[in-house]
Amino acid sequence: MKIRNPSSRFDLSIKDNYKVLEVGGGHNPHPKANVVVDKFVDSNYHRSGDIKVLKHQQFLNADGEELPFEDRSFDYVICAQVLEHVNDPVRFIKEQTRVASAGYMETPSMIGEFLIPKESHKWVLQEIDNKIVMYEKEQIDFRPVMDFGYVFQEFLPKNSIGFKIMQQNHSDLTLLKYEWKDDIEVLVNPDSSYYKDFFTKPWDEEACNRFLVKRTLSGEGMSSFSAFIDICRSVFKSKVLKK
Repeated sequence: MKIRNPSSRFDLSIKDNYKVLEVGGGHNPHPKANVVVDKFVDSNYHRSGDIKVLKHQQFLNADGEELPFEDRSFDYVICAQVLEHVNDPVRFIKEQTRVASAGYMETPSMIGEFLIPKESHKWVLQEIDNKIVMYEKEQIDFRPVMDFGYVFQEFLPKNSIGFKIMQQNHSDLTLLKYEWKDDIEVLVNPDSSYYKDFFTKPWDEEACNRFLVKRTLSGEGMSSFSAFIDICRSVFKSKVLKK
């Protein structure tokens, strides 16, 4: 079942003594992971760079749909930016819940996929009623007009503090972030207009209120100020402390 929507992949319920698996660490493995698996070691088609493994991590070449571990071998499993690529999402998710009792799933949201479409992404996803709902792109005739990936992943993060504040405050705009325990509720290509309409029809005010964070003016101000402090702290660490 769903536990919560973390603010980021670093805001996770992982205790220091947990044994942590990451499925699909790719070029950006999570530092909390003890073991990292990846299916494709000779191709970067599904990721943005070469596989990276941190000093404390064990790496295994393995398929997320058939993990080489006993049941409940781990306390927690992390899977970020992978589910949208897989062939059999039901089998993939069952393997996650088999090898660990809790974990974190992150994918592009539907809006994220429209803004930053990837050829390697087979699925479009959105959280609806605490469930991960996913459609194969062909099922919903997914046709993004333009790819604005460079704008939202490179240019604005490097050149606009205002955008970085918005990105931190409203990461749910482009990301699905789902922390779970025991199992993951997922619907694959549901043949229901209740779900499909969110993927195929324009969003109105009701849909925005349902899927996006809506705060009071004071709440938004406090959140923006907190995000600004976090960004300043991060810049200080990266540009000053590392010198």
